[in-house]
Amino acid sequence: RARNSLTKLLDDFDRWRGLIDAMPPGELSEIILDESGYTAMWQASKDPKAPTKLENLKELIVALEPFDKLGGFLEHVSLVMDAEMAQADDAVNILTLHGSKGLEFDTVFLPGWEEGLFPHQRALDENGLAALEEERRLAYVGLTRARQRAIVSFAAQRQMYGQWNMALPSRFIEELPRDHIETETEPGLYDGGAEPMVEIAAPGAFTFSDSPSSTRMRRAPKAAPPPSYIQSQAEQIITSDPGVSDYAIGERVFHQKFGYSLIEDIEGNKLSIAFDKAGAKKVIDSFVQPA
Repeated sequence: RARNSLTKLLDDFDRWRGLIDAMPPGELSEIILDESGYTAMWQASKDPKAPTKLENLKELIVALEPFDKLGGFLEHVSLVMDAEMAQADDAVNILTLHGSKGLEFDTVFLPGWEEGLFPHQRALDENGLAALEEERRLAYVGLTRARQRAIVSFAAQRQMYGQWNMALPSRFIEELPRDHIETETEPGLYDGGAEPMVEIAAPGAFTFSDSPSSTRMRRAPKAAPPPSYIQSQAEQIITSDPGVSDYAIGERVFHQKFGYSLIEDIEGNKLSIAFDKAGAKKVIDSFVQPA
């Protein structure tokens, strides 16, 4: 039996090798993962790491999609690895939020501040409020890595796992101190797939509230004087109270991007709405208006 299984595997290798020049590497990789049973193995696994493994496989497929030939992808990976190993002083450092703790830079770019991505929806589904507070702490870590300015960006649409999805700005953006930010595109009015940006000056001048359920920014204790172009310290910015919303279940509302629909559920200042075209979304109440 083992011999037959090994023979079949070797035959599969020969067949897949013959398809290398016949189809894009992303498509071929999907075939290999499915036919080999590797994807099915992780789908059936009880290992707590299984969801992460499946996400990694999907990310690999997405990374392969832009390339027509496998050689092009391997060359790209090699160049990326060489660039990471280069020890040039004049370079852009790419880090995770966890990996950036304790470091500082004059300017920090923070992309991908979108609901479902940051804070991550899976973390919220699995650990609720505790996960939200951990994500909020990471947001604070990212912002305070900047000595002079932090630039936050978010996309109107994002391709994840081969599919395009509509995106909403992260709730953390609404919690930023207005006196210290410059918004390039108003929330809710952005178009296309470009990333609108929010520039924050002197991130060290503010902090997130210590209250686990708070969605406010508080003034921080006095620290070193901010750069000369900052006129004043950040003041307390009040957003919608997470315990109260002016809207009611069943009320009809309008969203600039997603259109009209009815509110199905309310959680704090987050509204669950099933839009006709965009599907089910969780939207902060300040992003909609009565219809």
